[in-house]
Amino acid sequence: MPGQSKHALPPYFNIDPDQAQTALGTPLDTEGFGSIAQACKAGRDDLISRGLEENGNRKLRLFSTWEITRYLIPVAVGHFRRVLKQNPDLPQGRSDTAGGAKWFALDEVLRLRAHFGNEGSKAKEYLPYRPEGAPAKLVAVANFKGGVGKTSTAAHLAMSAALDGYKVLVVDLDSQGSMTSIFGGQVKDEWQTVFPLLARHYASYLRRENQRRQDRGEAPTPLDDMLSEALSITSDMLIQNTHWPNIDLIGAQLNLYWAEFQIPVWRMQGRGWKLWDALTGMFEADGVLERYDLIFIDTPPALGYLTINGLAAADILLVPLGASFLEFDSTGRFFDMLHSTFGSIEEAENIAARALGRAELRFEWDAVRAVVTRYDASQQGELAALMQAYLGQTLSPHRQDFTALIGQAGEQVQGIYEADYRDFNRETYVRGRETFDATYAAFKQLLIGAWRRDELAQAVPE
Repeated sequence: MPGQSKHALPPYFNIDPDQAQTALGTPLDTEGFGSIAQACKAGRDDLISRGLEENGNRKLRLFSTWEITRYLIPVAVGHFRRVLKQNPDLPQGRSDTAGGAKWFALDEVLRLRAHFGNEGSKAKEYLPYRPEGAPAKLVAVANFKGGVGKTSTAAHLAMSAALDGYKVLVVDLDSQGSMTSIFGGQVKDEWQTVFPLLARHYASYLRRENQRRQDRGEAPTPLDDMLSEALSITSDMLIQNTHWPNIDLIGAQLNLYWAEFQIPVWRMQGRGWKLWDALTGMFEADGVLERYDLIFIDTPPALGYLTINGLAAADILLVPLGASFLEFDSTGRFFDMLHSTFGSIEEAENIAARALGRAELRFEWDAVRAVVTRYDASQQGELAALMQAYLGQTLSPHRQDFTALIGQAGEQVQGIYEADYRDFNRETYVRGRETFDATYAAFKQLLIGAWRRDELAQAVPE
């Protein structure tokens, strides 16, 4: 037809077989996967290195007076400056030019926030809420559908909580290690992941069971070298500092997937081992729940043994999903699988509990919320409203918008809170930050409500 491009493809393409065969390239063997993996690693290392200091470490950017007074400490700029002038022992910040804007490291911001908390107006909340003596709240972010923003949501909530002044531990249960990369973690093998904690929990069970066997005159089950080594490993030996002064990390890497094969072997050998208690049990034994305010658990995109541990440990469960039919459908199946899995565990355990007159097992979460991510109001408003109608309170009314800031920050291998607003249009930065701030605000309401409910329950006399 006149005017039609000679390069336009017809409906069925009319691909020439000989040309297709020429373009196909050579067949790929197993070694080819290794070559592709190495190429990806080189590219990943290159991208990550662009955010590193000369010594190879990541460093969190500084925060300006404008940011601090707008987002982090509820004071007017003028009052903030007067307080600094009146208290020369407080962090004074640094400036690129004489009389220019002052910039502060986050640990300095936390010191300033503590000062305002002690000396500032009692009508304002400078310090984050946590009841005295309350253990950390564990938050699992999970869905077995990939690409729903699971790791991004968990990472940004952790960063939001850190900016809010909480002490945060991030636990990566996904052998892909994306969360570990975000926080600059270095993990050589599975012995620097949660794996030894799970092994230690099983070894401790086996040791107790062996004592019972000996008391009955039966031969004990020997602990192999792996389990014996795990008995000497504590959470502190696995926790890494990150470039955030109040975020620590237990990282992951590919070998962590071995746990999905090893745990069922242990379960077959020790039928009485409560594998779902492993992560919580070790954190409690090591005092982790007292040292942190919040523990965020990033789970694999599958309902395996690692995910079961993360979900069973959690007080709050967040399930990210997109506002699309396929993601809504998949998420429904995820909740159905949770129902079946945890229901089966309860049923199996409670048969024995009822026979022995013991308290029955009952899993319970303070709150479970689905969260719409990557939301486009112009395209997805109707479907999101339908999802809200069916899920009710389970679906958070907040929609996490996708903005230009999210894409640009991702290209620079950083979270949006790590991005310097001077690298963006100010309006783009403010709009992009607002959606994640709102996500955190919705989460924080759940957190404070859960802590308050615990606090009131403790106050009720038995």
